[in-house]
Amino acid sequence: MSIIINILLFIVILGSIVFVHEFGHFIFAKICGVYVYEFALGMGPKLFSKKGKETEYTIRAIPIGGFCQMAGEDLESDKEKKIPKKKQLQSKTAFQRFLIMFFGPANNFIFAIIILFFIALIWGGTTMKPVVSKLEKNYPAIKAGIEKKDTITKVNNHKVSTSDDMALYLAIAKPNKKTKIEVKKENGSLKTYEMKPKKVKIKGEDSYKFGISIENKKTYGFINAIVYTFNKTKSIFKQMTITLGYLFTGGIKLNQLSGPVGIYTVVGSSSKTGLVNILYLVAFLSINVGFINLIPLPAFDGGHILFIIIEKIKGSPVKPETENMIHTIGLFLLMLLMIFITFNDILKLF
Repeated sequence: MSIIINILLFIVILGSIVFVHEFGHFIFAKICGVYVYEFALGMGPKLFSKKGKETEYTIRAIPIGGFCQMAGEDLESDKEKKIPKKKQLQSKTAFQRFLIMFFGPANNFIFAIIILFFIALIWGGTTMKPVVSKLEKNYPAIKAGIEKKDTITKVNNHKVSTSDDMALYLAIAKPNKKTKIEVKKENGSLKTYEMKPKKVKIKGEDSYKFGISIENKKTYGFINAIVYTFNKTKSIFKQMTITLGYLFTGGIKLNQLSGPVGIYTVVGSSSKTGLVNILYLVAFLSINVGFINLIPLPAFDGGHILFIIIEKIKGSPVKPETENMIHTIGLFLLMLLMIFITFNDILKLF
């Protein structure tokens, strides 16, 4: 029964994030007068279809992904269906096309902010200050001299302003090398400690721990909910930026990334810990989807925005045939990457 619940949760979570993203493209395409062929949730064969005045609304069999197919993305279809040029994407101004592409990711950010605010308003937020609340015995941090009430200010010379910053920098620290942790004492003085994490087994897998727990004081009320939402959103953006940087520099390997199967596993874990964690997961994934889509690579929304910027710089648009071909190649490579990540996710299950 729990497997069925997890599958349904997985479909609802991914479906809501994709719907919000594609609806951002859809609504601004309509506002700007672009013909939309289809607004689809899922991929593969159609399960449900309803034809509107102009757009076909569909639900497809594979509950991963979705799309908003606009005139101008497939020139052959435009010719066949005799779509007027003024209704095609390329006929719109650079600013209109920017809005259409940008508001897919932007909708994901807005969606996440609303969820985080709702969580903080109903269940309370946290201070997120990187203040040490507990130190585990026989672990490196307490042995090095770190004390309760110390505030973590830097990890390996990276500035730390939240508990999320600290957790991220400790997670990416090399376990075979000493990690520098700078703290601010209660008297205001700064002190730096060096230590290697302790290797432990967690659920049969090797893990590395410093033995530090951070103070997470609950905050309540409307103003505190706004403060928490702002800090948490900023923190997730920072995590994504740092993670992306480490991915490009080789600090994080491709096989450490997760796809749909990995997300399903996380959904299963979150479902056991209550509604708050499920909602937080939705917000976290929504920001991730929005952030990744803004990367200026072919097939991503950021890739489309990049072509708009190139157009403004050179003073004339890139040929639609050339741009569409580049995005098609990018989509093919993206699908190969997803297959690789999914294969790795499946291997991790065994």
